[in-house]
Order: sequence, then C-alpha cells, then structure tokens
Amino acid sequence: MFQFLCKKLLHSRNGSTVTPHNRSMVVSFSVRYLSSDSDNPHSFNLSYLTKTCGLSPKSALSASKTLQFESSEQPDSVVSSLEKFGFSKIQISEMIIKFPKMLCCDPTMTISPKLEFFRSRGASTPDLVTIFTTYPWIFRISLENRLVGNFNLLTDLLKSEYKAIELIKRNAGVLNASLEVALIPNINTLRENGVPASSILLLIHANWVSIGANPVKFAKILEEVKKMGFNPVKSQFVFAIIALTGLSKSKRDEKVAIYKRWGWSDEDIITAFKRLPSILSISEDKLMAVMDFYVNKLGLHYSVIVSCPALLRYSLKKRIIPRGAVIEFLLSKGLVKLNSSITSLFTYSERRFLEKYVKCHEEAPRLIQLYNHKLNLSETRKSEEDVE
Repeated sequence: MFQFLCKKLLHSRNGSTVTPHNRSMVVSFSVRYLSSDSDNPHSFNLSYLTKTCGLSPKSALSASKTLQFESSEQPDSVVSSLEKFGFSKIQISEMIIKFPKMLCCDPTMTISPKLEFFRSRGASTPDLVTIFTTYPWIFRISLENRLVGNFNLLTDLLKSEYKAIELIKRNAGVLNASLEVALIPNINTLRENGVPASSILLLIHANWVSIGANPVKFAKILEEVKKMGFNPVKSQFVFAIIALTGLSKSKRDEKVAIYKRWGWSDEDIITAFKRLPSILSISEDKLMAVMDFYVNKLGLHYSVIVSCPALLRYSLKKRIIPRGAVIEFLLSKGLVKLNSSITSLFTYSERRFLEKYVKCHEEAPRLIQLYNHKLNLSETRKSEEDVE
C-alpha cells in the first residue's frame, strides 16, 4: 500500500513525473500523509470535540489544550454515561466547554456515583441537568469528603431535601464551600443576636455567599447593620447584611460618593438604605442615568427618591422613560402635580398605571400612542445593541 501511494504521488496533477532529485521529498510527504489525524492526539481531540461533541472550532481549540486522548473510548464512555442520566448533546457540550477535563473522569467511579447520589436525595432529571450544566466542576469534588457532608448540612438547616436541591440549583458552588468552617459560626452569630430562624433560612436561600463570608468580617457587618437601626427580627436585617457583604469598603464608598453628588446627606443614604438595602447594589452607570432622568429631565427633588428608593431599581428603558413621557404630557396639561405622590406612576403595575393615568383621560389615545412609541423605541435600541 505504501509503495502504491508513493508511485501515485510521483506524478503531479498535470501528469509530469517527479525526478529522482526530489523523490525524497515525496517520500517525506507520503509519510506525513499517512500520519493522519488519528495518529495526532491534538488533531484527534479537535476532531472529536467538534464532530462528536458539537463544540465550535474556537471552543474545541480551547478545550483541547487540557485534553490528551489517543482514542474515543474514554470520552465516549463519559458522554454515554451522561446521556443515560438524561443529558442532551447540547447540554453535554455546554459542560465540556466549561470543564473540558470532565471527559477524563471515570464514569463508574466519578460521574455515575455523584449523579446517583443527588437522584437518591430527590433530584429529578431536570434538576440534575440544571445543577451539573451550571456547575460541572462538581465532578472533581469528592463525594465522600465534601458533597455528602455539605448536602446533609444544607438539608438540616433548610429542614428539607427539596429546599436543599432548590438552593443548589440556584448556586451549585455552595457544594464546594467549606460550610462547616464559615456557615455554622455565622449562623450561631445570627442566633445570638436574636435573628429568627425564618430570617436565617431567608438569608441562606437568598444569598448563601453572604452567610458563608469570613466569620470575623460577618460579625463586623452584623454590628454595623445593628448600629444603623435595623431590627434583627425583621427580614430587612438580613437583606442589609446581603447588601454589605457583597461590597468591598472601596466600592461602598464609591456608591456613597455618587449619592452625595446628587445632594444626598449621610442621613439620607441611611434612610434610603433602610427602606431598600439593594440601593448599594445598583451599578454606577445606571444610578447616574436614573438620577439624571428623575432630577434633570422630570425635575423631581432628590428627597422624593430618598423617600421612595424603589424608583432607582426600575428599568430605565422599559419603565422609567416610557412612563416619564406620559408624566411630562400630564404635567404640561396640568393633570398631575410634581410632588411625592407622583412616584405611584412608576411603582404601579402596568395595568393599574394605564387605568389610572392613561385611559381615564380624554387624551387617552394620544397618551397610549406616546407610551407605546417610547416602549417600542427602547426595544428597538435594545435589539440594535444585541446585534452590535
């Protein structure tokens, strides 16, 4: 076969014969030709990841850098094992992109036991798909030394395997945390400060990262929240903890500086924070844009926003600008007054907003046209941004 190929390669496409002087070059080429992708591990990996696993060339190139396969036997066994548990080709591809070395795992010793464990604790097939496609790194976490203990701990705290699974679905990274090191001390600190069990469970459900923070840092934040006047028995107490544990000191100072730029005092910031702790989680860009619209475009006094900080969390394009256009029209006709009650135009549901401030006026057709125009305009801009 080798000699036959050499003879074939001794003739060019135009029929001319290769001379003895470059015969060695042809032999060298023929050897490279015979060394196909199947003999090149890197090429094989790329081919397998694109053709079998459905990865894009770019994703396959990135994933192949951490893989060393000489045949499809090992990765095939992993893919087959996942398919038996209900994972689709697309879902398996998503997992491989995130964690390529998953294909190196032992299906019998690593993959199946972990999937079986969660299934035995009440996880459905959709639950398994959600958990493992979101966080495929679970396959590298020890089942005996970490996963079982963390799951049992969450089950004990939440009083339900179902709730534990729901929490894991929202943030599977909790399975890799040293829960006994940080979680238990922080829970004890909450209990010692009079925080009820319902609020502790709320904190775990809403943001387990907050309650899993460094115990020293957590204790300091808890004391700070108490000094602000938050009542430990109220749910706002834990939401304040979530807001503060999610921010570094420098980031918090930056947010405070932005509010002060709009005239807020320290007391105003604390007042608004006590009403809506998440005001410190709003991005700087959105905060500036929303405040600019309310204060400079509509002419609202900043104190109105202090009294109703929920105004800050609404979408600028989907709610604030469209409803702001209606408000400007109503103000021009003297149909509404620019005072604190105007905040209801933004806080009402869309149905109630249309009934109370649009459809009840003689100019309703024009108002609806104006409102829909602003909504459609914002959607058009969003589509253009998505394309870009």
